[in-house]
Amino acid sequence: MKIALSFLGLVLSLAGASLTHAMAAEPIPSPKPIFFATGSTSGTAGGRVLRGERNLYSLKATAGQTMTVTITTPDDNAVFQIYEPGTTSGRDTDGTLEFHGNALRGATAGEDTTRWSGHLPKSGTYLIVVGGTRGNARYSMDVKIE
Repeated sequence: MKIALSFLGLVLSLAGASLTHAMAAEPIPSPKPIFFATGSTSGTAGGRVLRGERNLYSLKATAGQTMTVTITTPDDNAVFQIYEPGTTSGRDTDGTLEFHGNALRGATAGEDTTRWSGHLPKSGTYLIVVGGTRGNARYSMDVKIE
């Protein structure tokens, strides 16, 4: 009986260790910088974003410039948000990626933005967050600064 109880204790201990490991927060992804070719005012980024995850991009710009961002997908299932310089990211208690900063009007969470154009309010590094609206999403994103 002692052997059975010891074995049960070992199993429960290992299960607890596995659960603790599974609950460990995923690292916060670093934004991929978007660079333009010399003399160009536009660039393209893209790839795949898995369901429930976000791809992050950063882009330096100056206050007053006009930025245009357009995302295209074969399945019409990717959207983006744009955040002002100074935005930080972290994870909430459920491990979901969250952003602390101001999103640009017309490109905020929940607006399902696929195209945005406007004058930039601040100089600095802008954050573009891409996510899927349903399932995994393949996308191409064009960014232009004038």
